[in-house]
Amino acid sequence: MSIDDRKKWDLRYGDGAYANRGYPSEFLENRIPELKIGRALDLACGAGRNAIYLAELGFKVDALDISSVGLDIAKKRSEEIGVSVNWINQDLLANWQSQQQKYDLILMFRFVSSELLVKLPQLLTRGGSLLVEEHLHWPEGNVVGPTSDRFRVMSGELSAACKGLNVMFEYEGLVDEPDGSVAALSQIHAKKT
Repeated sequence: MSIDDRKKWDLRYGDGAYANRGYPSEFLENRIPELKIGRALDLACGAGRNAIYLAELGFKVDALDISSVGLDIAKKRSEEIGVSVNWINQDLLANWQSQQQKYDLILMFRFVSSELLVKLPQLLTRGGSLLVEEHLHWPEGNVVGPTSDRFRVMSGELSAACKGLNVMFEYEGLVDEPDGSVAALSQIHAKKT
């Protein structure tokens, strides 16, 4: 990403974008029974809804995002709730390194980077889980999300990126969003054995 991307996301969060999304992802909530509590990494965490939810469940969370404004909102929310999250202002596409930390859970929700995605399995502990949810290329235009296909994945792209991992769950199709809209999503839960 660039300085322009950072400014764009700072402006969006500053203008109140996603302010009504304090709830965690339904996909994450549904997968919790299959996850082991431990260290978690939330990439492109935005205003922190999933990171905060994981911290409430007892995960030790590192949460990264390019937007300092989004992270300020997240930090305030986490302090109000009384949970601790390691908020990190970082551009994930510009020389991001995890310092070889291993995680029991890695989330990458609605942030598309094929280059980053293929590197994530090496950051998982044995038995660790990778949860990815992306907007899916969809032929009809009646779905919410990015208008550019650059920010959507092709059918089968997530499973191809998770080769070598044990796929626990996979879904591609339409999902009703909490606000009443419909999204075309690709979701995968893959585990390192």
